[in-house]
Amino acid sequence: MKVYDVVPGLEFDAERDLEQSPAWFLDATHSVPPWTPMFGWFWINFCRHGMQYGAEKLSLPTVKGWDWRFHNGGGYLTLLLVKSEEEKQRREAGFRKAILPLIQDYDGIWNGFVKEILGRYESLKALDPDQATNIDLLANFEDTIATCRRMWEIHMYMMYGTYTAYILFENMCRELVGIDDTSPTFHALVSGFDNKVFQVDRRIWEFSKRAKEEGLAQVILETEAPNIRAKLEQTPKGQAFMADFMAFMNEDGWRMQRMSEINLPTWVEDPAPALGMVKHFLAKGGGFNLDEERKKLADARVAAEKEVLAKIPTEQRGWFEQLMRLAQKSGIFSEEHDHYLDLYTHAMMRRSVLGLGKRFTNLGSLDDQEDVFFLMPDEVRRAGINPDQFDLRYIVTRRKADWKEWQKTPNPPAILKEGFDLDQAMGVLVKSNDPIALKVVVGSMPQVRPELKADLYGTCGSPGVAEGPARVVMTEDELHLVKEGDILVAVSTSPSWTPVFSVIKGVVVDRGASLSHAAIVGREYGIPVVMNVFEGTAKIKTGQRIKVDANLGTVYILD
Repeated sequence: MKVYDVVPGLEFDAERDLEQSPAWFLDATHSVPPWTPMFGWFWINFCRHGMQYGAEKLSLPTVKGWDWRFHNGGGYLTLLLVKSEEEKQRREAGFRKAILPLIQDYDGIWNGFVKEILGRYESLKALDPDQATNIDLLANFEDTIATCRRMWEIHMYMMYGTYTAYILFENMCRELVGIDDTSPTFHALVSGFDNKVFQVDRRIWEFSKRAKEEGLAQVILETEAPNIRAKLEQTPKGQAFMADFMAFMNEDGWRMQRMSEINLPTWVEDPAPALGMVKHFLAKGGGFNLDEERKKLADARVAAEKEVLAKIPTEQRGWFEQLMRLAQKSGIFSEEHDHYLDLYTHAMMRRSVLGLGKRFTNLGSLDDQEDVFFLMPDEVRRAGINPDQFDLRYIVTRRKADWKEWQKTPNPPAILKEGFDLDQAMGVLVKSNDPIALKVVVGSMPQVRPELKADLYGTCGSPGVAEGPARVVMTEDELHLVKEGDILVAVSTSPSWTPVFSVIKGVVVDRGASLSHAAIVGREYGIPVVMNVFEGTAKIKTGQRIKVDANLGTVYILD
């Protein structure tokens, strides 16, 4: 018998939910593989809230955000469409006013939010979970919930603002210049900008440079990533290096291998992935080549701006340029929000929840501290102050068994009402003009062109053509296997994967859109990216020679 649902009130109910909407899409970018129950509770509740909050704050003309449901560890979403023309017109007038602050002072608004959320994190980190009372642990958990809620408000206000500008800008480019965001000229207009994720990567490169200067390079190069820390700490010089590296981790290492989960260690707990990147940069040698690439891209951007602006009618040029400037922030925000919002908040969630899990285990409520990932907040509250009085293992046993079953049977990409097909569902998405659906989560569907005789069809994330050996990577801990000249094949990528873009020749991802990580970073590194091939990781094997033609959105398996 179930004691509680995982996400009460927001679990998928086919009978009722398909009456509300005939199409619910799986968020495969974030909920594959299936979420643990605790993380699912956080995401469904607060991503849902944030999207509706952002859409309302900005008075988006066509959508009121998304509704979300939890189903077998997956997040399913549907759009909340504005239904009447009268309301659309009213909201459009509101949107033109609401978007102006972002157009006029994006940096000031975003930097203010960063300061606010970092302040919340510092408050959460001030508590030592091992020394805290049960009451303080529970209070920290409640503050973490409030922080997650606030993070999603900031997240979706900024994302809807910048990404809606991106779509409006793309629409004007299509109408006035005849290009869209698959065009190399469009890519040139929005590329060549620095961001916090690249800055973190540069700091890691600087540590590799220091390791070489201090005679530590050989030790790192000859040691597997999980053992580098212990090996370095055997010498005074290595100890000093690791002390500084861990101080850097405590500043910018609050991230996990998987951006949208809490059941893997943070870099602060286990710096092996970051030390693996130090090793990667040492093996590659040379400078931080993204600096050189960015200068080329910045020069190309200035030239593209001059070329395109010359084609815009004088009376429309002012609004066009304003939209362009905000659209150019989209790539920056896409990377920086991952660092400051998603990754950092989820790391704080893990820190708080694990503190409770350890206490519950010590006092007999659970068998293992990580079993807390199979509870939901009301169950944590039930035992939070007096864990020794409650046995929560029977809940964990059932939920863990369910979770293991979810891993065996993948969730369908969409749940559709009988008589409603995927083409109709995609038509609704396109009509909605929702920038997150179109440019991040779902993206454009590939067009199959039999005359091209490709093995896989996708969409262009970054233009170009490349040929080389495939390297299929499913998780971050396999990134050390990537070699120079490989073509990376993955389900999707995230900020922790960025350094390997400096050595690969191209990227193929099962899921992605033009403002997803792989597309943005591919453009910055000038390598081709083919997205939304759906079956790349299933059909391509490591070592096979493949050709990617991102200009056509095709992948050829040559072996």
